[in-house]
Parts: sequence; C-alpha cells; structure tokens
Amino acid sequence: MLHWSCTVGPLWEESPVMPEQLQSKSFWKALGPGLLWAGAAVGVSHLVQSTRAGASFGLGLMGIVIFANIFKYPAFSFGPRYAAATGTSLLEGYRRQGRWALVLYGFVTVATMFTVQAAVSFVTAALFTALVGWKGAVFGIPGFVGISGVLMAVCVGLLLIGHYKWLDKIIKVVVVVLTLTTFLSTLVVLTKLPFTSFRILPEADWLTTTTTAVMICALIGWMPSAFDISIWHSLWTLARRRETGVAPSVRNALVDFNVGYIGTAILAICFIFMGASVMFHSGKEFAAAPPAFAAQIIQLYTENLGAWTGPVVTISAFAVMFSTTLTVVDGFPRALATLTARFRSEEQPDVPDTISRKAYWVSLGTLYIGSLVVIQFFYESLKTMVDVATVLSLLTAPALAWLNHRAMTSDTVPVEARPSRGMRAFSWFGIAMSLLLALYFVGIRWVFPSGS
Repeated sequence: MLHWSCTVGPLWEESPVMPEQLQSKSFWKALGPGLLWAGAAVGVSHLVQSTRAGASFGLGLMGIVIFANIFKYPAFSFGPRYAAATGTSLLEGYRRQGRWALVLYGFVTVATMFTVQAAVSFVTAALFTALVGWKGAVFGIPGFVGISGVLMAVCVGLLLIGHYKWLDKIIKVVVVVLTLTTFLSTLVVLTKLPFTSFRILPEADWLTTTTTAVMICALIGWMPSAFDISIWHSLWTLARRRETGVAPSVRNALVDFNVGYIGTAILAICFIFMGASVMFHSGKEFAAAPPAFAAQIIQLYTENLGAWTGPVVTISAFAVMFSTTLTVVDGFPRALATLTARFRSEEQPDVPDTISRKAYWVSLGTLYIGSLVVIQFFYESLKTMVDVATVLSLLTAPALAWLNHRAMTSDTVPVEARPSRGMRAFSWFGIAMSLLLALYFVGIRWVFPSGS
C-alpha cells in the first residue's frame, strides 16, 4: 500500500519540526490558517445566502446572522485551538473518544459532502458564465453540469501537480480585492438602507411559515460556514506549523482564527446591506436560473460603484468561489483519507501523517461523480440546491459541535490549554442551539408545515 505524507490542504510543504523551534510563540509565524478559513467561508454563505436575506427581508435577519456567528464560534475555534494545544488534528481528538466518534464523523461527512461540493461548484460555474459569457455544452454535456465538471477537474489537476500553494497566494490577494470593493460598496449604500426593517428577532410569522422558515434555516446552516471546516482548519494549523518549524501557542492560533472569523462576520453583514439597499421592496427577486442569479450579484456592485467595477468584481467573485471549490475538492477526500488512517493508528505530534494515496483518490473520484449527479438533479434552480446543501449542514451541525467539544475538553488536552468554565458553557450553549435549530427545521418542514 502506498502512503503519502500530508495534511489537509495541501497548503504547505511538510518539514520536520525541531524541538528547540517549538518553544517559539511568534504570532506572525502562526498567521495564515485563519485567512485560509476566511477564504473558504466567504463563498455561498455570503455571496448567495446573505445577499438573498437582505433582498427578501431587508435588515430583518440581521439579528439572526449575528447570532449564528456568535453561537457557532466555540465549535469553529476548537479546530485551531486543539491543533495548537496537542500538535494533532481534531480527527485524532475524535479517535481518542472511541471508534464510534470516527464512525459518526464519517457518516456526517458522507451525508453532506456531495451537496456541499455541488453547491459551491454550481455557484462557481454560474460566475464563470458571467465572466466569459459561455452557456453552451461542454464535451457534449449540457450547460452548468459540464462547466461544473470541468471546473472541478481543473481543481483535481491543480492538486495533482501540486500548484495549490501558488494558487493560494493569488487567491489571498483576490479575496482582499473583493473585501475592499465590498466595503466600499457598502459605504456607498449606507444612506439607502431600509433601517426601519431592522429586527433583533425575526417576525413571528417568518418563523411559523414553512417557506420563510426554511430559508432562515438555510441561511443559518452555512453562516459563516459548515462545521466540517473546523476539522480542516486543525489540519491547516498543523501544516503551517510544519512549514515554519514553529509551534504556535494556543493564544496566537486563536488570534489568527479571530482575524478570519470576525472578518467573515463583517462581510456577511455587508452583503445583507447590499441586498437590502438594492433589491428590498424594489419588486426585484433573485432569479432561480444560475446565469441570471450571478448577473444580479455582480449588479449589486455596478449599481453602487459604477459599471467599471463589473470586470473587477466578477473576476474577484469567481476567484473566491473557485478557491472555495478547490478547498472543498481537496478537503473532503483528505479528511476521509485521514479518517481511514485514524482507524489504523494514532496521530503523533509533529510527525507528518501518512495517509493512503488510494483512499484519497477513491474519495475524490466518488465526490466528483456524486456532486455532478446532484448538480444534474437541481439543474434548474441554484437557490434550491444551495438551500438543500445548507440545510443538510444545519442538521448535522449538532453532532460535529458535540464531538469538537468533547475533544477540546478531554484529558488528552493539557490542563492549561483547555477551555475555561465560561467557554465550556458557551460551547454547550452553541451545541444546544444547533440541536434546537435542527429540531425546529424538522418540525416546520415535515411535522407541522404551515402556510406557503
């Protein structure tokens, strides 16, 4: 059996960590994984879901978005925190809880990975058509199924030849460009915002009507992202550690994480502002067809900043989504391959992990085919596909949040690195909210549906 040394990404080359280097606590050496986390998170949840929320409800869901970013914080932060504290990934933390935890993670991953990959690939394909104007068949495969397949194949090729590190550096620049243009556009629309629509809590009828309740649940499902990324983030932290030869302190790993996390929360608010200022009470609605939907996203910028911003924003938005697609194409297979390795043996701190090349590529091939099947099934409506993907993440969130909590509070974590009593309570609150929201969705969608 061939094995290879890797950590999710593959974001950095592996190199041994010298013991004397592990004493350093330089923040700058720790900086990086949090920005990559932000690049992966600022995708469908922001460009699509946050903008739709503003267009449909004005500022009425602002409180929901802020609340989602707050209660999900502990589960996401435990990824880099666990890696910095133990020198191993969250999957090792799962293994130490028992094989049942690995089985549960595997079930959750298989249940969500096809729809997640399909959603991000489909949105990327829609932005690609807005960029180049191509809507025809690809190798005889109609429209967006073919384009999505080609984009994912390009991602596979980049991973195969090892150019992700090069691409990653460019994507970081593009993310900065998109962030700056988004901030600028938000400043321009501040005077147009429907402030009277602001709600700390959503209207009661929004929560009791099935269609609006499902949309709100879909918004929360990926706000700011799915919990799967917490596992990937722990692996990115270890990769950064091996690249620099410096073990970050828990504090520095958290500061790096907070930079990305707070930034994505602010961007989510910006996209709500733009959707609310341009489309709320305007009689406009987001189109279900992918090309029209992508064009409307770009229009949010051009109407506020001028037509000259169209090409810049289109390229930036496409690059951000392509980065997300690339991250997911690699993330799920690498997590599954690492999961396979954890069934065989424990992970050692500061020792490059060995996972099966065969397991990685079989997982990637399965992900590729399954995602195209999902895209074909939801071909006519981008919004429906996104809602399905985000809701599945909502339903599986309690399990991942619970596993992260158990890993971070276990005896295998040094006492000084474990969460404080307040953070543990905060984490339990997040788990409870994730569970209540999942139960609420099941009830409003299937048990007690109400209205249209």
